[in-house]
Amino acid sequence: MADKPNRNRGLGRGLSALMSDVTAPVPAAETGAPIAPDLTVAIERIEPNPDQPRRYFSDEALQELASSIKEKGIIQPLIVRKSPRDEEKFEIVAGERRWRASQIAKLHQVPVILREFTDTEVLEVAIIENIQRADLNAIDEAAGYKQLMQRFGHTQDQLSQALGKSRSHIANLLRLLNLPEDVQTSIIEGKLSAGHARTLVGNDQASDIARKIIAQGLSVRDAEKLAKADPQKQKAAQNNRVRAAAKDPDTVQIEQELSAGLKMKVSIDHLAGTEGGKVTISYESLDQLDDLMRILSSS
Repeated sequence: MADKPNRNRGLGRGLSALMSDVTAPVPAAETGAPIAPDLTVAIERIEPNPDQPRRYFSDEALQELASSIKEKGIIQPLIVRKSPRDEEKFEIVAGERRWRASQIAKLHQVPVILREFTDTEVLEVAIIENIQRADLNAIDEAAGYKQLMQRFGHTQDQLSQALGKSRSHIANLLRLLNLPEDVQTSIIEGKLSAGHARTLVGNDQASDIARKIIAQGLSVRDAEKLAKADPQKQKAAQNNRVRAAAKDPDTVQIEQELSAGLKMKVSIDHLAGTEGGKVTISYESLDQLDDLMRILSSS
């Protein structure tokens, strides 16, 4: 019923070798006929893989798949293994979307193909299955790579060779996991592309810039220009806005009067809890500085 596992399997065997363990024993469905499963299992005896790299499932896509399952049944059985936590249950290796949609379709049993896989192999197969899907978001893909590296000690080079992805592709995706949580959520929800997100890595204003990109519908090139803007100027402008918002109307009026009289920008900042503070006069040229010196000297 289930093949004996080869304990030398895993990342070192490469993508094609590992996937052949999942697909080779299954008859090709060139005629469109349902693929023969090993077992038919009660749906409540099947549990998802807790290390499944795919965390976001579109409700709309699941509903569409459930409608298809109601009409045609499950064409491709789920790949499962015996659950390492409960001997009465089976853990999904590949096909969680089908399992979720089957529940929506109110199926009581689902067809499965039983295989023996190690924890490493289960995670790798799940990642491979997911990255072959066009709708997998960059954050879930990156999280899968990170799991393989942290839990099983694989390097980016090993992942590149085994999964058929360039090392730069893997490295760029992993960097996205350093973005703020709200930016990652925007990527997961499809509001930001991976290309947009890469321009924000390492930027202290990533969340603010991401909101601008989304609100204005900016291209990746425009996002790059926005992200490359001087962060110190952005921070200074933000601080100025905060200070301006905190000033009372009388202080703002005095600033405006002094600025008009001197023809230079004047800023007044009170020290909290005291009656003191500082007045900052900004000049744009040496001529303005000379004018300021004459005004102060004459006074």
